[in-house]
Amino acid sequence: MVERTFELPDLGEGIAEGELVSWLVEEGESVVEDQVIAEVETDKALVEIPSPQEGTIAKLHYDEGAIVPVDEVIVTFDVADDGAAGEPAASTPEDESAAASDTDDASTAADPGESAADSTADADSGAAAGEGEAAVPSGRVFAPPSTRKLARELGVDIGAVEGTGPGGRVTDADVEAHAGGVTEGEPDAAESPAGGSDATATAATATTAVENGTAARDRTLAMPATRRLAEELGVDLDAVPASEEREGEPFVTPEDVQRFAEGGAAAAETASEVDASAEPASTSASADSTGGEASEATAAGEGDLADRPGERVPYRGVRRTIGEQMAQSKYTAPHVSHHDEFDATELVELRRELAEIAEEEGVKLTYLPLVVKAVTTALEEFPYLNSSLDEENEEIVLHDEYNIGIAVATDAGLMVPVVKNADQKGLKQLADEIQDLADRARNRKIKPEEMQGGTFTITNIGVIGGEFSSPIINHPEAAIFAMGPIKERPWVVDSEVLARKTMRFSMSVDHRLVDGADAAQFSNRVKELLVEPSRLLLE
Repeated sequence: MVERTFELPDLGEGIAEGELVSWLVEEGESVVEDQVIAEVETDKALVEIPSPQEGTIAKLHYDEGAIVPVDEVIVTFDVADDGAAGEPAASTPEDESAAASDTDDASTAADPGESAADSTADADSGAAAGEGEAAVPSGRVFAPPSTRKLARELGVDIGAVEGTGPGGRVTDADVEAHAGGVTEGEPDAAESPAGGSDATATAATATTAVENGTAARDRTLAMPATRRLAEELGVDLDAVPASEEREGEPFVTPEDVQRFAEGGAAAAETASEVDASAEPASTSASADSTGGEASEATAAGEGDLADRPGERVPYRGVRRTIGEQMAQSKYTAPHVSHHDEFDATELVELRRELAEIAEEEGVKLTYLPLVVKAVTTALEEFPYLNSSLDEENEEIVLHDEYNIGIAVATDAGLMVPVVKNADQKGLKQLADEIQDLADRARNRKIKPEEMQGGTFTITNIGVIGGEFSSPIINHPEAAIFAMGPIKERPWVVDSEVLARKTMRFSMSVDHRLVDGADAAQFSNRVKELLVEPSRLLLE
């Protein structure tokens, strides 16, 4: 038996770490390839981690609840040395070299400084094996179990497939393309995200740089908000000296980025060294060191909060991402809200008729698919409501896709799965897809890529309660539409006050892109379509 380590794989673009929610295996337990061994929560979703190989769990390196940086060793396997991990039975010089490397000192195999570049380089060398010789999978391919199963069915070595998903994730389409022989070949080392053949040298330079307080790194740990700040300030995150460490790795904070942007590398490095050498202090102590009014303000505010009794819940994961996203949107985009109401009597009747038919086919038809149809139709006529502002290039992007985000309340917080190309789908297909996405979001089974690429968002406050709201835009989109409740209310019809079913709704728009008049005209068009919803059946 030999020991093999498995690192936390890349969990998506811009994700540096994840919270280990639960282990689904125990030490000493035997597992098979693709068996889900852990659940990790990122700031986007709950991700299942499959076993890369068959073997026995020798050691679980982290406890549940721990924050684990990407590329840190999380599991050590005991595997048979006769190729159980996917190695060819026939021994070759390359195999002997790999085996010798695997049986080296365990501390070397589990070195937390090993970078993603090393992993990619290993995979590349396996993919480049000679013709007729089975490639040696590195055990670090990031792919869901369903994709691995597809690869086995098609006779494809998944280690040789170049992933095009977030963070290099291998998708079903990648496997099918590889099986069909339409792959474009291995990328040049210079173009590889990992840095190709220079990976080892870069990793060594990064280690030395961290020890010397500099930041010549090939990989940087940072929260998504820090990465966004670096992009906004035009700062290369890998060049910013880190003032903190997470599990022995340099961790860059927003303050590090700000210092670097304002004072350059020398000033930022000096400040980082001061931060690193200083003893940790409480908020009150830090404020006291500045003296005078700042100390008094902290003592009266944040200091009191730190000492207050009550349950303490970690501010991280999905909840923290929601907070950062909402703050960025609110303080970046000047919001303008618009509220309106319309007679929904015909909408209620049509939905009732269609729901009976849809139910016979096993489809639950709510009002939401009808609203999606009305919104996408109106967006085609008012393109600035389906746009985003590219601030870096000072351009307005008028999207030619209509990808509608559907806000879903979950136990972990608000999630927004996206219905892609909603304008091309019928009511039944929309109902099916919305229900599926919502269910998987609530069960934390939604994939990160299924919550990306939205161009407009719809949220439904009517199912919870309330009449109107001022929803925060899902940045970088230009607008959000909030459905209110459908209730029987007094309504004037031909100069008479009658009891009618009406729907109230609210909108918020980014005033940099959309004027109040445009928002009103757009909402009027949505109302027209929903007041006479039979028009939607012709779309």
